[in-house]
Amino acid sequence: MKIKFAFWDTSAIVPLCCFQPTSQTLRQLRRKYEVVAWWASSIEAQSALKRLVSQNVISQTAYSQSVQRLEIQKDTWREILPTEKVRKLAKDLIETNNLRTLDALQLASALVWCFEKPKGKIFICCDDKLSEVAKKIGFTVLPK
Repeated sequence: MKIKFAFWDTSAIVPLCCFQPTSQTLRQLRRKYEVVAWWASSIEAQSALKRLVSQNVISQTAYSQSVQRLEIQKDTWREILPTEKVRKLAKDLIETNNLRTLDALQLASALVWCFEKPKGKIFICCDDKLSEVAKKIGFTVLPK
């Protein structure tokens, strides 16, 4: 069986670790696509999970379990490391698409992963603005 890879934005990784409205859909995608992620995605995801605790969306116990799931997930994915190429592409994306820093780094990492040829490559994301820019530059964005 051929392994399929997709680039996963942190907004799609967090629902794999704790229950959210999109969790079921993303877990189905996870069974279909292996994770390629930005080097700092696990840090960004842990921060998002901690924010859910402070907003009383999840309990401290759920947070601890979610961080454990995140670490298990992280051990299985491929990471795109912080390189000069990622930095340059991120700066370009900020200039041309007015993205926030972490979003630009995510999308730049996805571009490095696909050798800047996004056509036919899957970008899994639950952030509307980032999804819009990813589609604009040629990625197939899931979930739809």
